[in-house]
Amino acid sequence: MKKEAQVSRSGRFTQTAAQELVDFTESISFDWRLWRQDIIGSMAHARMLNKIGVLKKAELDEIIDGLESIGDEIDQGQFEWKPELEDVHMNIESALTERAPAGAKLHTSRSRNDQVALDMRMWLRDEIIRVIDEIQALQSELVALGKRSFPTPIPGYTHLQRAQPVPFAHHLLAYVEMLDRDAQRFSDTFDRVNVCPLGSGALAGSTLKLNRDMVAIELGFVDSEGSPRLTQNSMDAVSDRDFVVEFMSAAALTAVHLSRLSEDLILWSSAEFNFIKISDAYTTGSSLMPQKKNPDLAELTRGKSGRVIGNLVSLLTLLKGLPMTYNRDLQEDKERLFDGSDTLHGCLRITAAMIANTEIRPENCQSAANDATLLATDLADYLVNIKVPFREAHHIVGAVVALAEEKQKPLDKLSLRDLKSVDSRFKKDALSVFSLDRALEERKTIGSPGLREVKKQLRKWQSRLNNERQ
Repeated sequence: MKKEAQVSRSGRFTQTAAQELVDFTESISFDWRLWRQDIIGSMAHARMLNKIGVLKKAELDEIIDGLESIGDEIDQGQFEWKPELEDVHMNIESALTERAPAGAKLHTSRSRNDQVALDMRMWLRDEIIRVIDEIQALQSELVALGKRSFPTPIPGYTHLQRAQPVPFAHHLLAYVEMLDRDAQRFSDTFDRVNVCPLGSGALAGSTLKLNRDMVAIELGFVDSEGSPRLTQNSMDAVSDRDFVVEFMSAAALTAVHLSRLSEDLILWSSAEFNFIKISDAYTTGSSLMPQKKNPDLAELTRGKSGRVIGNLVSLLTLLKGLPMTYNRDLQEDKERLFDGSDTLHGCLRITAAMIANTEIRPENCQSAANDATLLATDLADYLVNIKVPFREAHHIVGAVVALAEEKQKPLDKLSLRDLKSVDSRFKKDALSVFSLDRALEERKTIGSPGLREVKKQLRKWQSRLNNERQ
């Protein structure tokens, strides 16, 4: 005989739920994380029910006191979560009704459909604020490392081949810009998250005269003028998970940026590059090779980006075939959201800590940047300045590089005679192109790796981040 268990069921059913059903359908093992939002939302709903005459003042006080005591127990780890009650909503409601009979009225004009939509939006608002703060903390560490390293140059790369010289700080500032776009995307997402769905019921609202504005204002679902922001279609309100996908989309792109940064850190810390030294406290060793010092934190961050991307894909796949309105499939959104958010938080925090404990090796960076071939484009620009069309100049300098390889000389060690053997328009001042300091000083346009511009950008970002994080 199969074991049966109690579960939240209406009078429609003549049998209790099978244990297999309870085990398969419970979500309390993960949605318990919404408890704080569930209690706050329930308090606001109760006050609204009192306002429209459904609850008496004494009943309201009884409910508020009961919810506060439940919240204290959960916060202290003393609350017993019961899988047979399925989810966070029914666990809290059941406990409330046991200690406050008026709690039986709390679910008036409310469904778990609009309740969970509310809880998730409130939970995500807090997460977005945390993520933006962590992004800015990482940006601050990148700027600080850029200032510590300035004006040390390194080769810039395309196709992972040495291309042109840039200050190390300029490379770091590229990630600061990336992360700024990430923060903007999360901020944009907050705007669409911050809309109150409560009052939509299961899918068709309520015949009672609910005061949705009151609830929205109390819970902070307001615009810049303080006016309430409410969902405008009850069916969309309970089935919408666009805000979850949008958050995870921003999270996935941020994780990709962290992965790219991690790849650079891994390369730079290798013996082949040896541009940076990551603190021993943020590296690991080998179980076999005693000399090893591995950038495992960067490698794990690079790997975890796939996990965040996978959670986004899972959410999109979950939603793609759902009819209106609420379907139990939507229960699957929370684990993907929680895991994606947790993973991103961890990656942001550990990357910031690792950057704070990283120093450059200026002599190695300088040595690599002194490669004269990095200034081949500057030699082409020299020809452009004496009215040679760029495509012709590009071809001429390519021939100069080939000549240097043939003579087995560095590009800057060719003589003026060598240059003239390729093109007679080269003058003595052509050799002055092969000055790294000059090359970096000459780049003065906005966004360029010129020393003045990079120094200006470092100051700008330091000031901006200090102001934003106050």
